[in-house]
Amino acid sequence: MRDSAAVGPVTGSTANRRAVLGDLIVAGGALVLVGLAVAVGVYYNRPGSGVVIWAFAPPLYGGWLPHIGPGSVLAVLTAVAVVGYGPALAARLRWRPLLALGYLTALCWTFGLAMVDGWDRGFAGRLTNRFEYLHEVPGIVDIPAMLGGFADRILAGSPDSWTTHVAGHPPGATLVFVWLDRLGLSGGVWAAAVCVLSGCLVAVAVPVTLAALGRAEAARASLPFVVLFPGAVWVGVSADGLFAGVTAVGLALLACACRGFAGGRRSATPVAVAAGVVLGFGIFLSYGLLLLGLVALAVVAAGRSLRTLLLAVLGAGVVVGVFALAGFWWLDGYHLVVERYYQGIGAKRPYSYWVWANLACLVLAVGLATVAGVRRAAVAAVSRPARRDAVVLLVVAALLAVAFADLSGLSKAEVERIWLPFAVWLLPATALLPAGSRRWWLAAQAALALAVNHLVLTIW
Repeated sequence: MRDSAAVGPVTGSTANRRAVLGDLIVAGGALVLVGLAVAVGVYYNRPGSGVVIWAFAPPLYGGWLPHIGPGSVLAVLTAVAVVGYGPALAARLRWRPLLALGYLTALCWTFGLAMVDGWDRGFAGRLTNRFEYLHEVPGIVDIPAMLGGFADRILAGSPDSWTTHVAGHPPGATLVFVWLDRLGLSGGVWAAAVCVLSGCLVAVAVPVTLAALGRAEAARASLPFVVLFPGAVWVGVSADGLFAGVTAVGLALLACACRGFAGGRRSATPVAVAAGVVLGFGIFLSYGLLLLGLVALAVVAAGRSLRTLLLAVLGAGVVVGVFALAGFWWLDGYHLVVERYYQGIGAKRPYSYWVWANLACLVLAVGLATVAGVRRAAVAAVSRPARRDAVVLLVVAALLAVAFADLSGLSKAEVERIWLPFAVWLLPATALLPAGSRRWWLAAQAALALAVNHLVLTIW
């Protein structure tokens, strides 16, 4: 009979092998889901099918176009550097230099991916087409008047109706680009630069949030995965990348306020209010970002600070009040946008396809490593001691936000960019992957992003 000391390691080793096998099975299942979404989408796109999915590289919104570009070398070199040195540097560098390095590397990765499509097509001209915010900026000469009459121009067919992206979002999104123009930073290059610079703040905000909530080791473990985020394909360049960066900063401030109050610091009060202001402005960037309230609640639950929540709500309420006084009521805009959505291709795209194909888009945005990590977070979520863990709470909240967005029917297609603000909060799950396998998972993340960017010409 074996002694008990010998049984423990064998049992642990067996459990580890089973966990790794579970990761691989779930990642394989995610690839099958993507394959099915591609196959069914191609079938629907055949001539005479009678079904309009309006995605020509299904399930992604873009077109099949194998290509390389001036950013290909930079993207590949950045990926190789992160895979080769990222985990070791994340473990040993001092915290602030690590965050700075992470941000700069994320910029290289995102800019390199954007430049795969070339300077104009991939970066400078990306936000200048007639469907984008910049199309409306020259006509906005009176900001108060724009806000007061914004809702009247949402519906298609209304007098001087807004272009697609302006009509589909609250006025805060358009205001960002109007303010840039007023500062003298007009045109597609500046708009693209601000989107990328803001979007890459995720590489700082997500680890800071984890560290502030007492998971410093998870922050370091996940940082290379946040830097090498496959969704950077759409961060560079789309306004949704900016939305992801802004709201991630708001959630990081919320976590820092929780930590401040836990340490008895009164200086946490303005931080909590600032978090509310940033997150409050977030719901005026995109209506769907109201669902990030679930992630905010997860942050507060992990930080165990009701005071932080109350102060943040106060800050968000100020933002809502300012827009209301200016003439725009969020709920009015939301109801009109729902109506506008069904005036366009949203009414044609079949819910029966997109309700599951959306998840395939999400897989392509977050990568297989995140899928494997989410499996581990889901397993941990059923364990009572792990339920209050910050990583588990954030991931579960992000999953709930995605589920609500998906089931609503208001996110049919294009979610690879629309869901970026939710997707980045699934990335902490990568911290649950075994340390010895992280380089392989990072390589898989990079390979997926590079394949998507070189095979598909994304539209936004």
